[in-house]
Amino acid sequence: MSRNILIVGRGGREHALAATLRESADVGTVFVTPGNGGTETAGVGIANVAIEEGDFETLLAFARSEAVSMTVVGPEGPLADGIVDRFVEAGLRCFGPGQDQARLESSKAYAKELMRRLDIPTAAFARFDQYEEAAEHLEAAASGVVLKASGLAGGKGVILPATLADAQRSLRAIMVERCFGDAGDTIVIEERLVGQEVSILAFCDGNTVAVMPPAQDHKPVFDGDLGPNTGGMGAFAPTSLVDAELLDEIVETVLQPVMVEMGSQGTPYVGVLYAGLMLTAEGPRVLEFNCRFGDPETQVILPLLENDLLSVFDACVDGALGTIDLVWRQMAAATVVVASDGYPGTHPVGRVIKGLAEAVGQPGVQVVHAGTTVDGNDLVTDGGRVLAVTGVASGLDEALRIAYQGLASISFEGMHFRTDIGFRRVRDSSGLYASSGVDIDAGERSVRLMAEAVRSTHGPEVIGGVGGFGGMFDASRLPESPVLVASTDGVGTKTKLAVALGRFDTIGQDIVNHCINDVLVQGAEPLFFLDYFATGSLDPEMAATIVSGMAVACREAGCALLGGETAEMPGVYLPGEIDIAGTMVGVVGRDDIIDGAKIEVGDQVIGIASSGLHTNGYSLARRVLEGLELSEAIEELGGSLGGALLVPHRSYLADVKAVREVGVIIKGLVHVTGGGLVDNPPRVLPAGAAMRIHRSSWRVPPLFELIRNEGRIPESEMLRAFNMGLGMLAIVAPDEVERAHRAIGHESYSVGEIIALVADRVEFVG
Repeated sequence: MSRNILIVGRGGREHALAATLRESADVGTVFVTPGNGGTETAGVGIANVAIEEGDFETLLAFARSEAVSMTVVGPEGPLADGIVDRFVEAGLRCFGPGQDQARLESSKAYAKELMRRLDIPTAAFARFDQYEEAAEHLEAAASGVVLKASGLAGGKGVILPATLADAQRSLRAIMVERCFGDAGDTIVIEERLVGQEVSILAFCDGNTVAVMPPAQDHKPVFDGDLGPNTGGMGAFAPTSLVDAELLDEIVETVLQPVMVEMGSQGTPYVGVLYAGLMLTAEGPRVLEFNCRFGDPETQVILPLLENDLLSVFDACVDGALGTIDLVWRQMAAATVVVASDGYPGTHPVGRVIKGLAEAVGQPGVQVVHAGTTVDGNDLVTDGGRVLAVTGVASGLDEALRIAYQGLASISFEGMHFRTDIGFRRVRDSSGLYASSGVDIDAGERSVRLMAEAVRSTHGPEVIGGVGGFGGMFDASRLPESPVLVASTDGVGTKTKLAVALGRFDTIGQDIVNHCINDVLVQGAEPLFFLDYFATGSLDPEMAATIVSGMAVACREAGCALLGGETAEMPGVYLPGEIDIAGTMVGVVGRDDIIDGAKIEVGDQVIGIASSGLHTNGYSLARRVLEGLELSEAIEELGGSLGGALLVPHRSYLADVKAVREVGVIIKGLVHVTGGGLVDNPPRVLPAGAAMRIHRSSWRVPPLFELIRNEGRIPESEMLRAFNMGLGMLAIVAPDEVERAHRAIGHESYSVGEIIALVADRVEFVG
């Protein structure tokens, strides 16, 4: 006799469960409440029912009327609210833990305290119910922290702040502004662990723990594990990071103690117990417990199960899990989540999805729906995570290839997915260095990827290749009486914006051009550049993109990217944090040095237009613009806010060379960097001289006006923090102004003159 099954939930996990259960010979109809577009269009044997997850009494009535023999609860919310207890009280079979057991997930504070009591390895932590006490603890924290809203927050309640200031803002958002509602009434602050995350799921019947293949998921939204955390952007199983010996250790030290404790309290744990762990240099540490199947782990674990899934659920509910042998296929599965643009923040819905039939028709491809619905004849988006495309094959590389090949057939407006699922899956031969957060293989791969870009900047004066201990430059071609000029600087806070947007193609140009301008003001032309790139966890593709940007700037300037340092330093840099710096070495003939000594009262100041903020003022800009949507198009900016902020720092080398080539004598150059138009001009002015700048003499770009208006920033602070649209100032004699403007050939302005010093070194008028 066929058995009807009821699945409670609406996401990708529930669609995967429904599809797997429908394969059982004993199953008649699988009802999904409320389901999604995938379960609605699945065909015979799967049907949606318009009952919300939290309406227990209506769900009970439906289960009775349709002779449902097993109810399977997908999401954490109904479990935390006691749906299993209600069904069991009514005499109906239900797969999942009761409300008391579900506190392992619904209260992170409870779970952490239980782990401490049972001596389960986890991060050091403290819990707080009062904002003031939590803020004091945060101020005293000696190293990186993780903030966790104790209650259920839809997978978004864990925040990994990059700085103390970020942590303080996040704490206030959770406990005062209540961005997660009641979930943030209690907060857990714990030490940040370093390593790779794995997901260990197990079937439980109250006594027996039957572990599933270990999986890895990718929570950050952007490639390279960058950007805010999501519910999961992809996953794969099994992971080679967890071998049989380590898996046994995790069962013994993590899962089994929980089972024993629950049983001793008279409340046996039945269902799926899911431990999220960090593999640290000191061993596995529990990050959190979940009390249900993971999403998207379900999509990669269920295809590997040889057993009939319903029979496994029956064994768990009947306390007979120890009587069956779980058999897992010797294969691999990988899934890539397709999301809407804007996720995990505000995202659009109602966009038509195309190409699903073509994807599903490919061998080894499975497509699970998460945020979809049916609108007339169209399947449209109805959530942040829209689909999960899974590939199943004999090995992980092939499974990933199949998944991405299937995904290539699918399209909808604003579709977003990660292109690097599975990239964190290899340990070094000892396992120790990688588990401490340093990936030797990633370092070698990054060198290979960036080598071609670096070589493209080399001329005959560069001796040796890429990857040596030091770079060699033939100095025999330098001019007579050469003076070497060097400048070291960094990109600074602009890197945080690049990380937030997942765009790394411009910040390499930023550092090179910044340093070119710094040696240029002495009259020097660049010879070679040495870079420094550091991160907490090396992503070879990201590193190569950044260095390729450096190579672009070096080629344009005619200088060599001689080499540098790529450093992976977990514990020094927080996950997702990067730092970019570099040194430019230039040369100028002694007679051609620009040092400001010839500047006279009456000389004129020419301002050359900047390309944006360059690399300064981003700390203030980020604070002022926080809350604005970076991807949103702004008409005045001619594109998105994020795009405007990431426009690379302009090099003024070509402008200065053009002016000098027409015979104009440049008496002084000012690179308008940190300190803006207030603090930089005095660095070139001789004693007794000041600079008068006419505020109305040039066009201030809209981006600066936006920052000023959003932050209500006084004019004096704007002039000190930003270049305000002038990236370089050139000081020339009055009779050479017009020739200089013509030589520059693009936006340049007569912005002021040199005057005798009276009070301030820089005077603003008009």
